[in-house]
Parts: sequence; structure tokens; C-alpha cells
Amino acid sequence: YLYGGILRAFVLLWINTMPSFAALQLASPILTAISELGYNTPTPVQTQAIPEILAGKDVLAGAQTGTGKTAAFALPLLTRLLESPRAQNKRPSALILAPTRELADQVATSIQRYAANSELTTLAVYGGVSQNPQTEALGQGVDILVATPGRLLDLLNQKALELSAVRWLILDEADRMLDLGFKEELIRLLKQLPKDRQTLFFSATFPKSVKDLAYSMLKQPVEIAVAADNAPIDSIEQVVYNMDNNKKRAALAWLIGSGNWQQVLVFVRTKQQADDLANELKKDGIKCNSLHGDKSQGARTRALDDFKAGKVRALIATDVAARGIDILELPWVVNYELPFQAEDYVHRIGRTGRAGNSGKAISFVSRKEEYLLADIETLIKRVLPTQWLVGFEPNFDEPDGGENHGRNLRKQRQKAKKKAKAQATYGIKKSR
Repeated sequence: YLYGGILRAFVLLWINTMPSFAALQLASPILTAISELGYNTPTPVQTQAIPEILAGKDVLAGAQTGTGKTAAFALPLLTRLLESPRAQNKRPSALILAPTRELADQVATSIQRYAANSELTTLAVYGGVSQNPQTEALGQGVDILVATPGRLLDLLNQKALELSAVRWLILDEADRMLDLGFKEELIRLLKQLPKDRQTLFFSATFPKSVKDLAYSMLKQPVEIAVAADNAPIDSIEQVVYNMDNNKKRAALAWLIGSGNWQQVLVFVRTKQQADDLANELKKDGIKCNSLHGDKSQGARTRALDDFKAGKVRALIATDVAARGIDILELPWVVNYELPFQAEDYVHRIGRTGRAGNSGKAISFVSRKEEYLLADIETLIKRVLPTQWLVGFEPNFDEPDGGENHGRNLRKQRQKAKKKAKAQATYGIKKSR
């Protein structure tokens, strides 16, 4: 009893010393809204970023997916908007740039929820859908505009929008914007924005290209890092299954069926592979769908909504299309094929284990992909546990084995790097 009483006392002391949203001096309508949403305690990135943003400082934040970064910039932004006079002529006061349609829509939806008890308005504009409703909504006025770079430039070129009233600029997932080839668009957009503004720069990773862009935009920024660069979230259990390529489809179907998985996000490299794998899984009796850039925005939205609602058990996605998927309790992520860029592995597995929830990331790795696994382990600074899946063990009698295996891996590495560079330059279709 004595030990139990001491333990309870320590727990109560710890709870009482934890930071609260009220202590961060957010506006009352915002505090009410997040309380109604069930938000009780700010995450580390929110605790660090919100006071600096409220103080009017530029912020350079390194935050992994699932750490609460949207609220980290949205809550103080809404507070500052409520404390400031609204822009004249119904022009946007805040501009948020996102790399993909899904992420833009997700960010706008979150902000609308946080601003539910205010009169502040938010609009998302992106390509793949008719521009007319977006133009009409802009004509009615908006306080916060969330946009992909391509569609935003279209609207500016058509004189359907001007950015002279923008006082806050936020770049969300800036590393992905550069990966998709939006650097020139970003430079063009910056020239049309007022220089007297507050800029917030959020990125999961900070390669040299991202750092160069950040410091060209920011004024004496406060730097915030809630985790080491490219470190996967600790709540995610990661495992590697060595197997031959021709056994992957059957292994995935067996895992979904035998484990009674009701919600699994599966990553592949190409759009064709996403469609092919979805069709094969349907033949196995597994309800699934594919998600990639060649699908219309309506089809992408339906696929994502059905997945979130549990109408399909598996969603087969490419890296670009899956950016912006936000499912709080997604239990499983499967890397059916490892990505050519090691950083994409971090983004992939970050779809699970969000907001402190646990998750599991499984990777199928053939011998031809071992060099990709080595790159990932170098990036995340850890060796991933490797197993054989019973019944799907690799066949070492195949030609890839033997004394030439290391030489073959080096050739594959060189080939993959060239392919990845070509994709970054020419092969990735921009989300507009």
C-alpha cells in the first residue's frame, strides 16, 4: 500500500506538471475547439513551436510525420488571425503550401475543425478537379488558403487570385515538394509574396537542397527538431522478411488473411504495380483498391475514404499518392517493394504509429533489394530485424545467389540511383 501510494503521488505530480494547451496562450475559441476534438496535451513539436509562432518569429522545424505538426502551425496561426484585423477585399492572409492534393485537403480539413468556433474561413485549391468552384470560393473571400504550387500558379496567372495581403507563409513537407520538382514554382511564388511576413518551414528531412531553400526564405529562424533527422518513430515495430519476388503476392495475401488484418497500407514503386497487385488480391478474396497519380481526384478521394471507413482492407499505393494519408490508428504498413530513395522508407512507415499509437511496418526484401535495405539502415542508423516467413522462404538455388551476388548488387545499386535521379528530374508527374 505504501509503495502504491507513492507511485500514485508521482503519477499525479507528473500529470500536473505536463504542459497544457491553455498554458500556450491560444485563443479561447481555438482552445474550445481542440478540447471538443479530444486534444488534451500538446505534443513536443507543438510545445516548442506554438510559443515561437505566437511571438512572430520565423520557424524552421524538423518534424516527422505523425508528430502533430499540422496543429503546431495551425493553432497559433488561427490565434494570430483572430487577434489581427482581417485582410481587406477578402484576400487571403495566410498561405499554406503542400506537395500533394491529399495533404492539402487534409491540412484544410484539420484547420476547419480547429476554427469551428470562429468565423475564419479556409479553402484548399489543387489540380485534378474543376477549377471553377475554387475560383468562385476565392471570389467570396478566404482567410487561409491551402494550395499545391501548380494550381496556385494557374490561379495567379489567370488573375483569379492575388497574394499581396499574405502575412503568414507556411511550407508543409517542404522536402517532398522539392522531391516532386517544385523548386522553380516555389521561387516564382516567393517573388509574388510580401517581404514583410512570417514564414514557417516544416520538413521531415533536411538534405542540402531543403536547407538552402529554407535559409533563402527565413529571417533569423528559430530551429526546432523533435527527433533526429530521418529517425523512424520509436512506436513502430519494424521487421524485414527475406523472400523471392515471385512469393511476395501470396505472402501478402496470407498475412492479411491469417492475421485477419482489416486495414493495411501497402507500398509499391509504380502505378502499374499498384493496379496489378490490387487486381491479384481481389482474386484472393481481399477487398482492396489502388491509389496513384494517374487516377482522377474523385477516384483517389473515394479510394481513400473507403479505406478509412473500413470498406476495403488493403490500399495499394505509390509514394507520391500516399503523401497526406492520415489515419490515426492505422495498424499495418507493408513495403511490398523497397523505395529507391531511403528517405521514402521513413515517410512510408510514418503512416502508422501516429500520435503515440503503436504500429507495425513489414518489408518484403528480395536479394535484388538488399542494397536498398542497406541504404535504409544507414539512414536510420539501425539494423532492422530480419526473418524468414514460414512457407515463403527464399530459394537459394536461383541464379541471383553465389559468388557473383555482391557484384550484381553493386550493378543494381548504380542502376537504381540513375533511375531515381531520372525520376526526380523527368519521371514524376507533378500534383497540380
